[in-house]
Amino acid sequence: MAKTADDYFKLDPWKIVEEGFNPGYERVSESIFSLGNEYMGVRGYFEEGTSGDSLLGSYFNGIYEFSRKEALSHYKGIVTKPHFMLNAVNWLDTAIWLDDERLDMNTADVKAFYRELDLRTGVLTRSFIWTTKTKKQVKIIFERFLHMEKSTNGYQKISFEPLNFSGDIQVQTGIDFNTKHGEEPISFWEEQQKGELEELEALAIVGQTVTTKQQIFSGFHLVINQDYKKKRIEAEKKIGYSLVVPLTQNRETIIEKLVVNVIKKEEVSKDVLWLEGTKALADSVSLGYEQAQKEQQDYWAYIWDQFDIQIEGDEKNQQGIRFCIFQLQQTYHGQNPSNNIGAKGLTGEAYSGHAFWDTETCCLPYYLFNNPKAAKNLLEFRYSTLDAARSRAQDLDCRGACYPIATLNGEEACDLWQHASTQFQPSTGVAYGIWHYVHLTDDQAFLYGHGIEMLVEISRFLESRGDWSQLTKKFGFYGVMGPDEFQVMVNHNAYTNYMAQQTFDYTIKVLERMSVAMPEQLEQLMTRTGLSEEEWNNWQHCAEETLFFEREDGVIEQHEGYFDLPHIDIDNIPISDFPLYSHWSYDRIYRNDMIKQPDVLMFQFLYNQRFSKDSKQANYDYYEPRTIHESSLSPSIHSVLAAELGKFDEAFDFFSFATRMDLDNYNRNTNEGLHTTSIAAAWMNIVYGFGGLRSDGEQLVLNPVVPKQWTGYSFRIEYRNRIIEVKTSTTTVALRIVKGDSILLSIYGEERLIDGKGSELSTPEEWQLQRS
Repeated sequence: MAKTADDYFKLDPWKIVEEGFNPGYERVSESIFSLGNEYMGVRGYFEEGTSGDSLLGSYFNGIYEFSRKEALSHYKGIVTKPHFMLNAVNWLDTAIWLDDERLDMNTADVKAFYRELDLRTGVLTRSFIWTTKTKKQVKIIFERFLHMEKSTNGYQKISFEPLNFSGDIQVQTGIDFNTKHGEEPISFWEEQQKGELEELEALAIVGQTVTTKQQIFSGFHLVINQDYKKKRIEAEKKIGYSLVVPLTQNRETIIEKLVVNVIKKEEVSKDVLWLEGTKALADSVSLGYEQAQKEQQDYWAYIWDQFDIQIEGDEKNQQGIRFCIFQLQQTYHGQNPSNNIGAKGLTGEAYSGHAFWDTETCCLPYYLFNNPKAAKNLLEFRYSTLDAARSRAQDLDCRGACYPIATLNGEEACDLWQHASTQFQPSTGVAYGIWHYVHLTDDQAFLYGHGIEMLVEISRFLESRGDWSQLTKKFGFYGVMGPDEFQVMVNHNAYTNYMAQQTFDYTIKVLERMSVAMPEQLEQLMTRTGLSEEEWNNWQHCAEETLFFEREDGVIEQHEGYFDLPHIDIDNIPISDFPLYSHWSYDRIYRNDMIKQPDVLMFQFLYNQRFSKDSKQANYDYYEPRTIHESSLSPSIHSVLAAELGKFDEAFDFFSFATRMDLDNYNRNTNEGLHTTSIAAAWMNIVYGFGGLRSDGEQLVLNPVVPKQWTGYSFRIEYRNRIIEVKTSTTTVALRIVKGDSILLSIYGEERLIDGKGSELSTPEEWQLQRS
């Protein structure tokens, strides 16, 4: 890949460290230093504000608005009213003055700048020495964290240490709803109520979105370790205190701020919300900053004990994979089934906070093997939006349920017709996610309840959207776009055809089992969904007659006519042309065989055990040289397959790219937010790639290999109420059950019983890499 790393952040196995302030890199740093707890997220912006380039981003899962831009088209099926994740309350709002000079990192005389994110505690710290124009020097330390369990709670601490003077400093701190959205730089908030909570010595405000009528109560309480003067200040959509704090030379003065944010996705009376928010704030005030921080440390200690991946001999990728795990936990941990995983998580406004099809295909495996409850909640989100998917299918003149390519609330939010009306990866992805979840957890109650209802409606949509060839008399899809978004309005995209075929097959198998084991429940399902035996039989016919093009050498044609496209040598594309969407005309991208991300290789990854090694080898060798990896999830999928095919150097290069995509700003767009789905795929890089895990067969398969750049690694996975530990060295693999009953696993093609005592075996020679 013609992409290079920005070696900007310092290497540390447990921290992300920035030494020295670079104003031109600030937006990238803001993304990297983002905090979240699934409920809310906040970018690493300077709470005191800056005149430099910055994105002040504060977001809440499921809080959104509709665009005020006029629709470009009113054709049926094309979205005219897109929605987006809304920049919400700035609960860190701060301003600092010393001798009438306001602190502004972009213009101030600052030295000894240091910023770190501690992955073991979830605490973000920033420190520096500010020299004013009057030559006063003060060391300032900012600290913040979001409580991972009391998810409404955010904490901020500011400490001042004057180095060469004693005197007053003025601080304003408060809550501000007058935030602007990046795409449409206007405020989408209205103030409903604000005031003082005298019994708590606190201030609060309630904001409501203009159109969706969603609400946030935000209240805060201060603790300061010495006497001070305060005055309440108010402005439009804002409330806070102006503080005058006396500083003593070489003595630390500390301001602690607790903020409680209570959201309502459905409108309630502002009085009801005010009472609920006040109670939540009162309950949290008694907790105290230090105790909250202790709870935070305990939470992350448990996470790292359960989910850590340890790499021996590679500090750079050790830092990278821990950053990925940290961000995955921050983004989502199954707190609420009404939440989902946006492509940028809660770290930026690119992709408008939308969830895409890679939630089920790339993010779900991490949760399946670390937090099955969270995996189920991701699928429950899709069930809760089933009616919206049904409505979307009608928009496209189809039956059943079509899940949107981009969404926050279940409705289609993408106003680009070539994506929203021709990409069906979300629908087949949901079906795949249901199959994968049930396959690994054996959750029959979910399958025969919410799961089968979604499968029926997805199958119904696929049959109505597909059609039959006049020439071949085969079933397939016309005018579609597969995962490779550089090919639009193609016929018989292999991924779309294959995933639809597997959806039909699985749906039919579940219905057949129900007809034998639970006929009454099946009858209720058929009544509820209007399912007929004729439809059922039609799905069987579609599955049996699905069309694929495959050459004699085993290469599956990505879509009809792909082999005839003009060829382009992607290695000759200058690095300055990336990202291509910003530097190439839109139509130029579509005029050749260049691939954005894996398409054929994607379904060979998802249903890996159903394809021979020869088939995977042939398709990898053909398609990888044509893939530009402009999608963030592309390198990981290629890395996993490369490892399976014995291309270990190639696998390692892809792995390093994926694991540090954001930390090293490979795509030059980390400033827009983190690539959350790529972060999840980086976890798969190790567990599925070098660990050789395969989870789509009858039993779990492990074929661990240690890259020659490492001396070993270890990870744990959860599977059917067991915790399985895998530890590797260059010559051995040790497995044991940390929790739960013994289990049969396939290791290097050999079935082994693994129990709590553990089992160690020598790595077969073909899996031992030559080392210098």
